[in-house]
Amino acid sequence: MDRSSLLQLIQEQLDPENTGFIGVETFASLVHSHELPLDPAKLDMLVALAQGNDEGQVCYQELVDLISSKRSSSFKRAIANGQRALPRDGLLDETGLGFYKRFVRYVAYEILPCEMDRRWYFYQHRTCPPPVFMAAVTLTQIIVFLCYGARLNKWVLQTYHPEYMKSPLVYHPGHRARAWRFLTYMFMHVGLEQLGFNALLQLMIGVPLEMVHGILRISFLYLAGVLAGSLTVSITDMRAPLVGGSGGVYALCSAHLANVVMNWAGMRCPYKLLRMVLALVCMSSEVGRAVWLRFSPPLPASGPQPSFMAHLAGAIVGISMGLTILRSYEESLQDQCGWWVLLLSYGTFLLFAVFWNIFAYDLLGAQIPPPP
Repeated sequence: MDRSSLLQLIQEQLDPENTGFIGVETFASLVHSHELPLDPAKLDMLVALAQGNDEGQVCYQELVDLISSKRSSSFKRAIANGQRALPRDGLLDETGLGFYKRFVRYVAYEILPCEMDRRWYFYQHRTCPPPVFMAAVTLTQIIVFLCYGARLNKWVLQTYHPEYMKSPLVYHPGHRARAWRFLTYMFMHVGLEQLGFNALLQLMIGVPLEMVHGILRISFLYLAGVLAGSLTVSITDMRAPLVGGSGGVYALCSAHLANVVMNWAGMRCPYKLLRMVLALVCMSSEVGRAVWLRFSPPLPASGPQPSFMAHLAGAIVGISMGLTILRSYEESLQDQCGWWVLLLSYGTFLLFAVFWNIFAYDLLGAQIPPPP
């Protein structure tokens, strides 16, 4: 029986008067008597939804959305307001799972704070499309680093090499008119330690986030952090160049850590306090290293070293815009007023930064180092 026939049968037998509401117990009996192909997990969620109101009924449209693997914000609110847990045990009690399904379950408990969301993600997860964005970005960064390392025969503090700074990918204040550099600098790195730190966090945090929230949301968040990082440097540190994907990395990390803090009681990832402390220590150490490199005396004939402001800009993007994205699992962003306020704020910042880069350098008489 296809989906349209199933919905027609439900409406004819359970709601012949077109009231718009259906009794869940009667619906469950219909499912068992006709052996209808409905996922047991969906039936559990339907029962939990019905327990949220006094009459034990659900809206017909919500039933249609559930069968069609869609879920509205009203669906989540109805269950949350009813203070009802799903009748089955948690995912951790599932047995006989293969390696990949265990990994999906691990991702669900790492990222999502609500058992209903975790089960919804677990049963609705599809391997296509795969989380290719973070993997592709990381692979590209590694390839670019290896190419420059082999060419320059230098693997640490590459920015001290004049030929490295001549790359068309590096952001340099003297090349502000080449707009692509405000994004492509994320493929260049100071040395092995910066590349290793960024690649590790992108894969450990970015890939699970992309699996849960999708490529569009996570790629937007990452690139928003990258762009905010370079534009912030162009405003606050006008003499400095910029390399590394730290703006995007810190956007992802700060959004995830903020989401964990905001939903501390619901998170079930093991050793969450220890892991959060370690993450904060590592991120702070990376910022400290970037500050030291920026203000340490450069080698002769070497200009200013890359700025550290991209780290802070990425963190701000993650805590504001990123937290909104991560808290809106399976909900439409365009239906939320807060999302539009953040998007407008970000757009205003971009517009201000563009005018700053066009006019402020000349008006302020900024003494920028000559481009390589």
